Amino acid sequence: ATMTDALLAWQDDVSIRAVMIDHAEGRGFCAGGDIRQIYALAKAGKHAAVDAFWRAEYGLDATVKRFPKPVVSLIEGLVMGGGNGISVHGSHRVSSETYSFAMPEVGIGLFPDVGMTYVLPRLPGCTGTYLALTGARIGPGDAHAVGLATHHTAAADFDGIVDDLATGAPVEAVLAERAQALPEPGNLVAARAVIDACFTADTVAEILARLDADGSPFATETAALMRTRSPTSLVLVREQMRRGAGLSFPEAMGTEYRMVSALMRGHDFFEGVRAAVIDKDGAPAWMPATLEAVDPAAVAAAFAPTGGPEPSFTGSSES
Repeated sequence: ATMTDALLAWQDDVSIRAVMIDHAEGRGFCAGGDIRQIYALAKAGKHAAVDAFWRAEYGLDATVKRFPKPVVSLIEGLVMGGGNGISVHGSHRVSSETYSFAMPEVGIGLFPDVGMTYVLPRLPGCTGTYLALTGARIGPGDAHAVGLATHHTAAADFDGIVDDLATGAPVEAVLAERAQALPEPGNLVAARAVIDACFTADTVAEILARLDADGSPFATETAALMRTRSPTSLVLVREQMRRGAGLSFPEAMGTEYRMVSALMRGHDFFEGVRAAVIDKDGAPAWMPATLEAVDPAAVAAAFAPTGGPEPSFTGSSES
């Protein structure tokens, strides 16, 4: 809410030319610390606070997307979850040599949110669906190849970029002055043909069957990774990616609000966070445990109206 309030105050302030978002020193850009907070609130029965959190986070993402001035994110280290929500919708996403993008929510019984319903289906080919269904990490070479990052420089130059922007120098000129050569792309580019051939399949089961049939090391590793993820999340995310391609940004955010409201009433999110963040045993017991047992009606219900007041994410009536 604090960031949203600042952006709303700055959007019409003629003295503000651009907004820069940096990371906490030594912590990466953002690596999902908010999940532990949500877990604790929900376990304590503070459902109104959980709902307020999602409304505020998604409202911030929508505010960044609408912001009429340059938003420059300087990204060092891991950028996951909420960190992507505040950066990827902005105009300038500057990667450094340690940049690493991931949306690994299927591994904690959730789904790629914070506007990824809009972003990922619009990446080239099936790369977005691959990232959503695996939670795989990619480096700066791959991120630039698909448009998730826009500029690249050394992390050591970040302070200089801030100083230069503070003098009033144009954003594009500053970033061009300090541009570095991009690292080579990784699997996302190298395995693009396999990704596009396998992830066009209608169902998660068929995607896995195609990966198994391909048999390459990349396909085998990808299938093995997917089989560790929440079956419910996988089925939900396959449908999310299908729907997202045809949604406006506010519609995509509204869809995510409905989805997350449904999952807060379910099992796998709490089990996934327990296994990954609380007990850290890395052994979630998903319910249901197989793709075949996932109820299509439950998946459809996650996209249906919540039955209560819903935020609009258009800027006119967000709460």
